[in-house]
Amino acid sequence: MMMSRKTWLRSVAATALSLAAFSAVNAQTNELRVGLIPSEDAQAMIRASTQVMEQLAAKTGMQVKPFVANDYNGVIEALRAGKLDIAYLGPFSYVLAHQIAGVDAFAVAVTKKTGRSAYQSMVIARKDKGLQSLDHLQGRTFAFVDPSSASGHLFPKAGLMAAGVDTDKGFGRVIFSGSHDASIMAVANNKVDAAAVADRIFDSAIKKGLVKREDFTVIWHSKPIPESPMVWRQSLDAATKQKVAAALAEIKDLPWGDQGLLNGFAATDDQAYDVVRQTAKALNLDLGKMK
Repeated sequence: MMMSRKTWLRSVAATALSLAAFSAVNAQTNELRVGLIPSEDAQAMIRASTQVMEQLAAKTGMQVKPFVANDYNGVIEALRAGKLDIAYLGPFSYVLAHQIAGVDAFAVAVTKKTGRSAYQSMVIARKDKGLQSLDHLQGRTFAFVDPSSASGHLFPKAGLMAAGVDTDKGFGRVIFSGSHDASIMAVANNKVDAAAVADRIFDSAIKKGLVKREDFTVIWHSKPIPESPMVWRQSLDAATKQKVAAALAEIKDLPWGDQGLLNGFAATDDQAYDVVRQTAKALNLDLGKMK
């Protein structure tokens, strides 16, 4: 039976679309798109993770493309839209991403320095401000990092509230700086009186010579917070998941952001972050609205 020109054109178009889809799928299977949280500025974060990304590419045989958003929400939205395959998220941003973006935690970095997969939040102030206790924060200016940041907002907020600090009305002014480094420098440069930051990022800022430890007072420490996890899309194919997990477990003796030298990535799961959900409950937070 002879095919009409219109039918033939439709067939050609359908075949072209099928080939394009097949090529896109094939291209995607050899590409690993990695999202990174902005604990530092974007370029610093990419530089700090370059060696790990190179090793991940070498061990998986995939083309690794790192992406750093302007904030936590940017990484979560990219995951939800299917534009990222795996990502490095903070504990709270992970719980939120698990709820709205269909991702699971699968690994946490273990460093040679600490040998553990937990860290703490701390409230810092310039020593010359004379702030020695949480009571002294009344009426002062204060910096949190990001609404979804575990150590830069939610854990310290819960801790301050438990200690009797009114985090809504007790400060003279509250800002969200966007990154831990920005909060540290805001305190150092007298832009705010105090700030909540991750202990390891404060240590990193000191090591990099950005600030001097003797210029600061640590007013408060949180309880241990579960380490920021590596997560993957639940829809990522099983073979890629297996390759990525195996590769990360073998990556050692390389710097990983603010955490120092890696001793590999240990396996984790969603249940490890129930303490984060409990903290959200204590704060009466609706994580679904933190977008």
